[in-house]
Amino acid sequence: MLSRLLIVLLLTGISVVSTTSHADGGELRAGAFAMDVTPLKFPISMNGNMQDAPAKRAADPLHARCLVLDDGKTRVAFVVVDNCVIRRELMDDAKQRANKLTGIPTDRMLISSTHAHSCPTVTGAFQSEPIVEYVEFLTERIAAGIKQANDNLAPARIAWGVGRDETQVFNRRWLLKEPSSESNPFGLIDQARMNPGYNNPKVTKSVGPVDPEVSFLSVQSPDGQPRAFLANYSLHYVGGTGGDLSADYFGAFAERIGQLLKADNSGKTPFVGLMSNGTSGDVNNVNFGLTMPPKYEPFEKLKLVANSVAMAAVAAHEKAEYRSTTSIAMRETEIELKVRKPSADDIAAAKARIEKAGSFPYKTMPDIYARETLLLAEYPDTVKLKLQAIRIGELGIVAIPAEVFTEIGLEIKRRSPLKPTFTIALANGWNGYLPTPQQHELAGYETWRARSSYLEAGASPKIVETVLKLLNEVASER
Repeated sequence: MLSRLLIVLLLTGISVVSTTSHADGGELRAGAFAMDVTPLKFPISMNGNMQDAPAKRAADPLHARCLVLDDGKTRVAFVVVDNCVIRRELMDDAKQRANKLTGIPTDRMLISSTHAHSCPTVTGAFQSEPIVEYVEFLTERIAAGIKQANDNLAPARIAWGVGRDETQVFNRRWLLKEPSSESNPFGLIDQARMNPGYNNPKVTKSVGPVDPEVSFLSVQSPDGQPRAFLANYSLHYVGGTGGDLSADYFGAFAERIGQLLKADNSGKTPFVGLMSNGTSGDVNNVNFGLTMPPKYEPFEKLKLVANSVAMAAVAAHEKAEYRSTTSIAMRETEIELKVRKPSADDIAAAKARIEKAGSFPYKTMPDIYARETLLLAEYPDTVKLKLQAIRIGELGIVAIPAEVFTEIGLEIKRRSPLKPTFTIALANGWNGYLPTPQQHELAGYETWRARSSYLEAGASPKIVETVLKLLNEVASER
């Protein structure tokens, strides 16, 4: 009877409405590519520390790992770049170039950096300044990587899920027993200290939570061959690379996840693993609750961490349900926030200190932060941040251009209308650390005014409410 009715409807020109829900979407296509972004010339500036550290070689390749998804209506691109921090101008430039090469709208692209502290400098931070030649090289390579991933689009199926690895994340901000100005470069009082050292009698406990979730988005070919795996973990970085350029644990994870999934890289489109940085602004891999630190050889620890997190991801992946149809929605907006600029007295004091400091580079923290004060004085009074929310089926993804404190990410997960949801930090730019207002009151390194921390103290609630609004918008399209 149903078949006869459909025939009648078709012959009479009456349209037939599909019973497939919008959440199912259209047939999914995906393409991935890992573009090599290892510099061609050495030595090269490597940022991530108070002093610049020129690297003489690369211990392992650096990549811009790209993933393009298309549900037949919406096409989005994800890029995870092996770099410490990338300013918005570079990312915007790469998006414009990629748009000309692929037609993907720039507001459907999410580019993030891993925050590995062992990559070439493309953004000024403390005493490292951008290498102009490498900035152009990286910009071109990111755009070319998106193009190649777009060219690799093919039918695919997708799944997502959440694993847990509680063994690799520790909150690095500890509460001081007595407030102190001992290490504050401005001579002000701190109530919290970053990385206080092992068995420090001056501290009591960590002042923030950790997020042990390993969120993932897995892509396979229609016959079940692994093609890409985008993961997210709230871990700052690992380090221990011996002064060489390295993709850190992010690169080691990308390789290890392919091995664990038994990905076949013999074809024209090799498997691409991507590890994005979550909300790890106050979290690292060092457990200061121990009496003495364990000893590791160079690269040993980052490989152990990569394997541990990859194993947790694969354990959750085994329970994931794949689908060949799904819908994608994405929203982007800007939010304008105030800059914590130095006062006239601050600037005068910084100038006086620099005059006595001697030649650059500077050795003491007060001198280094005096230079940061003068650089920050040239900033505008407000800055615009690009925020994004993406829905893939029932999965939510948020993008924030900062080193986001973990408790902020946990709040977004808790309040999001999409389950699961995770946040990709250091995305679409870099606006320094993002503590909560309460953490600003405790002070400590992550709040010290510099190019690494300059947003208004009330920035995080405004950002959270904005991304939740975006999440609700993309969720309503289901």
